Amino acid sequence: MRPRMLGVFLGAAAMLLVTVADAAPLRIVAVGASNTSGWLISEQSAYPAVLQGMLKEKGIEAQITNAGVPFDTTSKMLARIDSAVPEGTQIVILQPGGNDLRFFGSREQRSANIATMTRRLQARSIQVIVYDEEIPWKYVFDGIHLTPAGHRMIAAALLPKVMALASGKPAPRSPRSGASGKGTVQPN
Repeated sequence: MRPRMLGVFLGAAAMLLVTVADAAPLRIVAVGASNTSGWLISEQSAYPAVLQGMLKEKGIEAQITNAGVPFDTTSKMLARIDSAVPEGTQIVILQPGGNDLRFFGSREQRSANIATMTRRLQARSIQVIVYDEEIPWKYVFDGIHLTPAGHRMIAAALLPKVMALASGKPAPRSPRSGASGKGTVQPN
């Protein structure tokens, strides 16, 4: 093949690869406990599925895997983080929840587990969003578990963070929704 023809061929092949790579969906895994899993609501109403729909409306094809396990603590999440997050995952949403404190764990161990999971994922070149906000009472039905409106609220809060990571821009920081502690609950 002539050098000029080879250059044209290689250029076309490179363009095709970029187009195919751009067409691949953003791979996200949501790790957490019962509120991530969608405890007592449909899986389609849980925040991972709602967020996937919101991203699609914004023109971002994403595949969000729901790796929420009811009753999980951060110790259990840490034990399963590698198997729950397959190779090729680009973003992990970690919602540690409040089971550690409900099941007599310490705040210090909870914080250490979150930090270890974050470091382990980042070492695999996975971007991490830790959603550890206090939830206003109006978004829970039993003092712990999210209503469908609560799941929509979390998805809406995560949307700009995921979009920023997908575009390569720094994720916006949000104020803690329950910073005063009044009328809020630690989600599960």
